[in-house]
Amino acid sequence: QVQLVESGGGLVQAGGSLRLSCAASGRPLSSYVMGWFRQASGKEREFVAAISYSGGTTSYSDSVKGRFTISRDNAKNTVYVQMNSLKPEDTAVYYCAASQVPITRHMDRYAYWGQGTQVTVSS
Repeated sequence: QVQLVESGGGLVQAGGSLRLSCAASGRPLSSYVMGWFRQASGKEREFVAAISYSGGTTSYSDSVKGRFTISRDNAKNTVYVQMNSLKPEDTAVYYCAASQVPITRHMDRYAYWGQGTQVTVSS
């Protein structure tokens, strides 16, 4: 099975940018559809973005569309999310996850999860 480790979180001012990375080990990243999810304090975990095996297809939640960009480098076994124009409401723990079904927003289709990285956006 694959192990996932997120990095790149931190504190940023509103309007700023961050790039999160998710490094995979144990199995080739190319075997998985990859997704990013987030969970704000006191709220349910929600879908952010997903990318197909080869990177040719992406999907975004309405709340981040146009601001976030998901990408992957299968040679480096890493998936990224570039987050621009950050807002205080983007504050959350961000998780990457791996799935072996076609690209999906459904959390229960992702079998493997990282430990999360905190993103805090100050106003």
